[in-house]
Amino acid sequence: MKSKYFSRRAIVLHLALLLWVGMCASAAWWQVGRAIEGNSLSFLYSIEWPVFAVLGVLGWYAMLNMEKVTEHQEIARREYEENMRAQALAERQASADSEDPSLAAYNDHLANLSTAPKKKLWGH
Repeated sequence: MKSKYFSRRAIVLHLALLLWVGMCASAAWWQVGRAIEGNSLSFLYSIEWPVFAVLGVLGWYAMLNMEKVTEHQEIARREYEENMRAQALAERQASADSEDPSLAAYNDHLANLSTAPKKKLWGH
């Protein structure tokens, strides 16, 4: 098994990080030069660019250490969602006779939304 630091995705992330930190460093150096020349707003920017570089490093670390969801975890999540839907449906049916018709229609609409297929989010 490949190391997570030398996979194709990781190497692309490493290169993107190097490019990002290099660009932030050059922008910070440029802003320091402008600040020395007398542009007072550049003092703020000369602090801001290193902060952006640190945020890039944090994002790189988070993306590098993101773990994929296992099949077992995905099955457990689906079972949990199905159990919650079944409980909600049972509770809704138990209280359906005392429910306002417009509220019942709204709850049915929400139930239809919750059973609709979900979009696959990246990394989840």
